Amino acid sequence: MLPAWWRRKEGVGPSTELCVAVTEEGALVVETRDQGLRRARALLRKYVPEGVFLSDELIADRRAEAAREYE
Repeated sequence: MLPAWWRRKEGVGPSTELCVAVTEEGALVVETRDQGLRRARALLRKYVPEGVFLSDELIADRRAEAAREYE
């Protein structure tokens, strides 16, 4: 049973998918998809400088590789 205050705050309804995980310390973590995405994005921000888009870098790498193969 999840607390009603948390369900209301996070907008969790009967059909909301929740992710459940156990941390290395043994704690049980229950989060919504949006919470998980926010947490993952916060982790990545530590390693990717502001203004850098990994998708743009991937596209540039693929184009450079394609150009090398064409030569």
